[in-house]
Order: sequence, then structure tokens, then C-alpha cells
Amino acid sequence: MPRRSTALDLVAGGCGGTAGAILTCPLEVVKTRLQSSSWALKPFCLPAVQLQQLNGTLIRPELPSVGVLRLLRTMLEKEGVHSLFCGLGPNLIGVAPSRAIYFAAYSGAKDQFNTIFVPESKKVHMLSAACAGVTSSTLTSPIWVVKTRMQLEARAKGEKCTSGLQCAVHIYYREGLRGFYRGITASYAGVSETIIHFVIYEALKQQLREHKQLLSPSLPLSPSVVDFCGLMAAAAVSKTCASCIAYPHEVIRTRLREEGCRYSSFLQTFQLVVREEGRSALYRGLLPHLIRQIPNAAIVMVTYELIIHLSTKM
Repeated sequence: MPRRSTALDLVAGGCGGTAGAILTCPLEVVKTRLQSSSWALKPFCLPAVQLQQLNGTLIRPELPSVGVLRLLRTMLEKEGVHSLFCGLGPNLIGVAPSRAIYFAAYSGAKDQFNTIFVPESKKVHMLSAACAGVTSSTLTSPIWVVKTRMQLEARAKGEKCTSGLQCAVHIYYREGLRGFYRGITASYAGVSETIIHFVIYEALKQQLREHKQLLSPSLPLSPSVVDFCGLMAAAAVSKTCASCIAYPHEVIRTRLREEGCRYSSFLQTFQLVVREEGRSALYRGLLPHLIRQIPNAAIVMVTYELIIHLSTKM
């Protein structure tokens, strides 16, 4: 039974993640392009004027930020609807294995840490989440690099996007195996988002447990519905807080995954972005990222619960 339950959770989680990836792909593409160094200017044909200092660094003039709706409209006009789903293939390929690797690594790390620290303590959960995040990021990095490259590629209307295989071959011949791990340091830094999310979520969940008896009588809903809505709200709030705090690593990761050699390391990219574009550049694409998180979490959760419910009826 435990083995069957674990397999069912993995299948349900994979299906939920797949549904979420398909329905929120356009927001993912918009977010990635806003994070990129070139797409802030490229789609609007603005002159990329750059001033060179004595030390060789480039300074870009202050330009108005690109809005989400404006970028969406430009992509539809110049590239067509298919541009909103570039990189969907690698995204779908990566969802299921990344979840499976994460859960397997989390379970294994937790078993080990339970023998060292107080069993099932916050420290155990946080360290296990960190180990799982690093393991998953390392093993699935090639998939996400290919996805990012495909999302940043501009095509004329009616012209087909480069396939995932073609993109992977191009990266291999131009950059070798090392090219598939560009931005991996930023992915490791992103593990902090998972830890922050967990800490806030557990604190909110504890508060919900303590106030459950006070909330239930005042709401015309069944206890199960109250629990479900409460956990969804806790997950949404904690994810929003964690995303806002740790978001800069996503911008740095996208820059490192861009084709070219201008960005070479996590710290160098961070300093270069801040010096040339200001600190606000570290939060480009945050709005579509947050907009995507809420429906994506809801889609994943509903799909997961539906599969679990249907399996119990069979």
C-alpha cells in the first residue's frame, strides 16, 4: 500500500504539473523575455545605444520598462500565437522527472537527517528541501536551459520555432556539455525560495490549526472545505512572499542561460545588472511570475485532488 500510494502521488503530481505548465506557458514565456537582457529593447526596435567606459564596461541609457500587456501584444502581432508556447516541449518533458527526483531526494535526505537531528523537526525539513532542490536542479538543468533558449528565440509570423532537439544540438556544438549547466549556481541560490516558502507556509498552517475552531462555526462551509481553502490561502501567501524575496536569482539565471559570454558567474552577473541597469532590473518579470504562480498552483492542486479522488472510486 505505501508503494502504491507513493506511485499515485507521483502520477497525480506529474499530471497536475503538466496541466499547469500547458495553461500558464504564455506567462512563463513573457516572464523569461522580460528577464532577458535583450528583450527589454528588442521587440520594440528601440536603438540599443550603449556608452563604453574606460574600463570597458557598457552603460545603457535609462529606458521605460516594458509592460506585460505590451509585450504580449507585440509577440502576437510579430510572431503569432505559437510564440506564446515556445519551450513548452522541454517544459512538459521536465515537469514529471523533476518532481519525481525532488520527492525521492527529499524522502532519502529526510531519512538520513532524522537520524542526526530531532526527527521531523523544522531543521530536518529545511535541510531535506535544500538537498532535494540541489539534486533536482543538477539533474534537470539541461532541460531548463533548452527551454529558456527556445523562449528567448524570436521568429517571424508563420515561421516554425526551433525544436527542443535542434536547440540541444546547437548548444552542444557551440558550448559543449558545459552549456547545459549555465545558470546552475543561480538555481542553487533559488533553493532559498523553497526554504522561505516552507517556513512561512508551516507558520501559517500552524496558525490555521490554532484558529480552526474559531473559524468553522462562523463560516457556512464544511470543515473539509475550510481546511482546503485555508491551505490554499497559506500556500498562495507563502509562495508570494518567497517569490518576492528570492526573485532576483531568476533574473540572474535567465541572463546566465542566454547565448553569449557576457555573463559568466552568479556574482559577476548580479554586479553587472545592478551597475548597468539598476537594482529594479533584478525584479523584471515579477508581475507575470506572480500572476502565473496563483493559477498554476490552483490548476496543479485541482488536478492532483481530482486524480486522487477518481482513483479511490475505482
